[in-house]
Amino acid sequence: MHQAVNSSEIEVALVRGKSKLITCKNIQPLKILHPNAHQNTCHLVLTSYGGGMVSSDVINISIKCGAHTNTFMGSQSNTRIYKNVLNAVTEQNIEGDVAESALTVVFPDPVVLQAESRFRQSQYWEVGPGGLLFLADWFQSGRTDSGEKYLFDTYLSEIKISIDGKLLVLDRFNFAPHENIADSPANFGQYQSMLSIYVAGTPDDLRFKKIENKLLEIRSETQPALNYDAGEQKCIISLTRAREGVYILRAMGKSRIDLQPLCAGLMNLLSAPELLGYNPMKRKF
Repeated sequence: MHQAVNSSEIEVALVRGKSKLITCKNIQPLKILHPNAHQNTCHLVLTSYGGGMVSSDVINISIKCGAHTNTFMGSQSNTRIYKNVLNAVTEQNIEGDVAESALTVVFPDPVVLQAESRFRQSQYWEVGPGGLLFLADWFQSGRTDSGEKYLFDTYLSEIKISIDGKLLVLDRFNFAPHENIADSPANFGQYQSMLSIYVAGTPDDLRFKKIENKLLEIRSETQPALNYDAGEQKCIISLTRAREGVYILRAMGKSRIDLQPLCAGLMNLLSAPELLGYNPMKRKF
């Protein structure tokens, strides 16, 4: 995997039976925090000076999760993307490697796209034999509590996930509100908070099966009736088995709060002993 120039670096390895952070290199504006966590999981928190990213900020992160490790990576709070200056784009790029039999959970708070902001992100993940990746990608239409909705300039996202060297997920999204009608039913309608969950692993892995069963349960519980009216729903959810060993869940909420029950349920699942072994979100709220 190619590592970007001026890249922050994270490396987790199994040391005496515990997942330990053995490399941590911060390059501004990124700050990597490493709070004490469950003995079998390495807990990482990404934050930045000022609580967000200003125009022309570029963050590159290289993440290596060694064989048989457990890693959780979240964020301290929402990542605010401030308005652009001189048409500059704010950018974040992640290149991650999940080695043999490792479990990596990435579940940050949403990116909040403020008025006149321009944001571009990419995430490229390699999952090794028996490895398991649970990746959440979440964005908010703006400072909705202040009435700011879809006033950002552009948002571009590209997510790639390969398993055993084979590309299985290529998900690209490009949206410019001034070129589209954001609140059209063909786009986002009344929804302001968009969450995507990617699960990639080995189908016969018991950890994968546990997550798969939960996702299928969520789909069964939220499947719309024949007389379904999207306008009456605070949250809508869809689940796709994209490939063997790959599930993608999409959820849209009228607000972030409307997605919290889904997030809480997923984090309770991930706290199972055979997964992370604890709930990382409990230390935040």
